[in-house]
Amino acid sequence: MAEYITVGKVTAPFGIRGEVKVVPLTDFPERFSNKGRYYLSKQNLFKAVEIQDVKIRSRDIIIKFAGVDTRETAQEYRNALLQVPREEVLPLPKGHYYHYQIVGLLVETEGGTVLGRVTEVLETGSNDVYLVKDDQGREFLLPALKEVIRDIDLEKGLMLVRPLPGMLED
Repeated sequence: MAEYITVGKVTAPFGIRGEVKVVPLTDFPERFSNKGRYYLSKQNLFKAVEIQDVKIRSRDIIIKFAGVDTRETAQEYRNALLQVPREEVLPLPKGHYYHYQIVGLLVETEGGTVLGRVTEVLETGSNDVYLVKDDQGREFLLPALKEVIRDIDLEKGLMLVRPLPGMLED
């Protein structure tokens, strides 16, 4: 079964012609300019939709799906996640990664000490923070900064880090 990546969330209908407001959950909202097939997903719904028209605004995006022509129909998609198959995500610039690529990586210091695995990516605003859990259940927070994250090798499933002084102490 294909895995899907969430790229936006429908927050509300917009206007009377079946458009919806979408909050982008991607650093590249211009991806929505690539009209085409997306998937809407919520509790009892998983539906393929075609984007017919897009208006990118400052904080949200107005999308018109093909075949959705009334506010009432658009209302059915409130709070639905807008997703794409994993193999259709846009390639990122060198040194940038999707959360799904980071979660699960083995984290090791430059000295060879295994710290655990990344279990979650926290978005803090200024930079992401990686939650790392070791075999004993201890957790560490590693800021996604070049000074700390020295290398990421997706093929090996490894993140090489240089913790700042005091970062790993209880």
